[in-house]
Amino acid sequence: MRQSYLKNAALMTGADVLLRLAGMGLRIWLANALGGEGMGLYQLVLAVYSLFVTLATAGVSVAATRLMAEELARSPAEARGMLHRLLLAGAGLGVLALAAQFGLAGLAAKWWLGDVRAAGALRVSSLGLPWMAVSSVLRGFFIARRQVEPNVLSQLAEQTVRIGIVYFALERADVLGWDVGGRCTAVLGATAVSEAVSTGLMALFYRKEARRCFGARPACRPQEPGKRLWDILWPVEGGRCLASALHTAENMLVPACLAVCLQFSGGRAEAVAQYGSLKGMALPLLTFPFGLLGSLSVLLMPEITQAHLRGQSGRLAALIDRMLRLTGYFSALAGAAFWVWGQPLAEALYGSAEAGSYLVILGPAMPLMYLESMVDGAMKGVGEQKAVFRYSMWDSCLRIAGVLLLLPRFGMKGFLFVILLSSFYTCTANTGRLLSSCGLPLRLWRWLGAPGFAGAVSAGAGLALRHLLADWLTGGAPLQLAAVALGGAGMAAVCFAAAWPLGLGEELRAVAAGERRHKKNVQKVK
Repeated sequence: MRQSYLKNAALMTGADVLLRLAGMGLRIWLANALGGEGMGLYQLVLAVYSLFVTLATAGVSVAATRLMAEELARSPAEARGMLHRLLLAGAGLGVLALAAQFGLAGLAAKWWLGDVRAAGALRVSSLGLPWMAVSSVLRGFFIARRQVEPNVLSQLAEQTVRIGIVYFALERADVLGWDVGGRCTAVLGATAVSEAVSTGLMALFYRKEARRCFGARPACRPQEPGKRLWDILWPVEGGRCLASALHTAENMLVPACLAVCLQFSGGRAEAVAQYGSLKGMALPLLTFPFGLLGSLSVLLMPEITQAHLRGQSGRLAALIDRMLRLTGYFSALAGAAFWVWGQPLAEALYGSAEAGSYLVILGPAMPLMYLESMVDGAMKGVGEQKAVFRYSMWDSCLRIAGVLLLLPRFGMKGFLFVILLSSFYTCTANTGRLLSSCGLPLRLWRWLGAPGFAGAVSAGAGLALRHLLADWLTGGAPLQLAAVALGGAGMAAVCFAAAWPLGLGEELRAVAAGERRHKKNVQKVK
C-alpha cells in the first residue's frame, strides 16, 4: 500500500509538472499571438467561463469521490448503481450550465464584460461543459479506486489536443482575417473539443476498469442515493458558486475601473491590455513554480488529515511545521528569483516590459501567496473548511471594495496593492486559524525569518550574476533566457547553501526518510 501510494504521488507530481510546462508554453505562445488586448479579452472570457465550470463540476466531482469510496467499500453492485446516478447528475448539471452560458453569452459579453467580441467565445466554450461534468464523475470513480493513470493520461491527451487545434487555428487566423474576438473563439473552441476527447478516453478506461471492479453484477439501488447526493451537492455547489461569482465580479470590474483611470490615455482598449498583461502573462509565471510543491502537498496533506483524525497532536504539529518551513524556503527563493530576473524573463517570453514590472513588484510577496495555498489545503485536512470559506468570502468582498475604490484613481498600481493586501490577509487569517486549531505556537523565524534570510542572500548573488551577464541580457530572447536560467540556477545553489544549516537539510532528510524521523521532529516542535 505504501509503495502504491508513493508511486501514485510521484506519477501525479510528474504529470502535474509536465501539464504545467505544456500549459505555460501554450500561454506564452498565445500571448504573442493575441497580444495584450487579446489576452485581456481571453482572460475576461475565462472569468465568466469559470463560473459555469464551477456550476457544472464542483459539487458532482466531490460527490463522486466521496460516495464511490463509500459504496465500493460496501457493495460493488450498489457502487455501480450509485455511479449511474452520479453520471446522470453530472450530465444534467453540465447541460444546465451549457444552456445558461450559451443563452446568456450575448448579455454577458455586452453588459458584464463590456465587449461584444466575447460572445462567440462564450457560446463555443459552453459546448464543453457537459463533457467536463461527466469526466469529473469518472475521475472521482478512479480516485476512489486509487487509480491515477487514467486521470493522468486523459489530461495529457486533453492538453495535446488543445495545443494542436489552437496552433492550427491561429496559424490560419491571419489568412482568414480573424480579429481578436475570432481568435479567442478558436482558442475556447479548442478547449471544448479537447474536453470531449478527454471524456471519451476516460470512458474507455472506465469500460475496462468496470469489468475488474463490478464483474457481471447488475446495478443495484444504493441506500438513500438521492438524499446522500443532495447533501453533498447543495453545500458544495452553493459555496463554490458563490465564491466563483464573486471572483467573476472582480474580474469584470477590473477592466471597467481601469478604463475610468485611463479615459484620457487609451480608455477601454488600454485597460484590457493592462489586464491581459497582468492576468494572462505575469500571474501565470508567478504561480508556475508552485507546481513543484505538488509532491510536498501530495505526500503531507493525507498524513495531516490522518494525524488529525487519529488525534495524534504531536505528529500533526510536526507535519505542519515541516510544511511551513519547506514552503517558506521554496517561496523565498522563487520570490527572490522573480525580483531579480522577472524583467528580462517577461521581455524574453512575451516581449512585454509591462509584464516584467508586475513580476518585480509581486515577486517579494510570493512567500505569502505560496503559504496561503499550502495552508488552505492543511486547513481542509484538519476540518476547518468553514473557516476557509468564511475567510475566502471576506477576501473576495475586500478585493471588490478595493477595486471599486482604488482602481479608478490609481489604476494598475491600485490593483497591485489590492493583490498584495489580499495575500497578506488570507495568509495571516488562515495561518492563524490553523495554528490555533492545532495548538501550535507562532514561529516566525523558522517559517519566514530563516527562509527570508536565505532568499535575501540568494537575491544578492542574483544581482551580482545579473551584472556579470549584462551583455547576454541585451542579446535577444535566446541569450536572455540562457542568462535567466544560469542566474536562477546560481541563486538556487546559493540559497540552498545558505538554508542548509538553518534547517532545510534536516527537513529534506525527514521528508525522504518519512516516518522514521517522526519522533525527533515531534520533540523539536515541542
